[in-house]
Amino acid sequence: MDTKNLALPRLNRLNPTLESTALKLMEEAGELAQVIGKYRGLSGEKVVLDEELVVKEIARELLDVAQTAVTMMFVMEEQHGIDLSLMVQEHLDKLEQKGYLSK
Repeated sequence: MDTKNLALPRLNRLNPTLESTALKLMEEAGELAQVIGKYRGLSGEKVVLDEELVVKEIARELLDVAQTAVTMMFVMEEQHGIDLSLMVQEHLDKLEQKGYLSK
């Protein structure tokens, strides 16, 4: 099974809640979609940007989404007592049952 491991820090000087983090996650996902649409010409605009620059900008927005998702994981663990290690294993089991993974 191919995996991509990504470690992102717990941000300090923030007091996120489950709700505020969920809203921020949606905002960041919207920004990712906006960048993809704009830089891929999906909004009708003629795109004259270098492909490498476009892909890097998309990656930057994707990392914003990932950081916000990680922040939400910290909130789930710290404020709601969720065992994310167990939840990750359950998620992997679900993916395998659906045929998306093979061991």
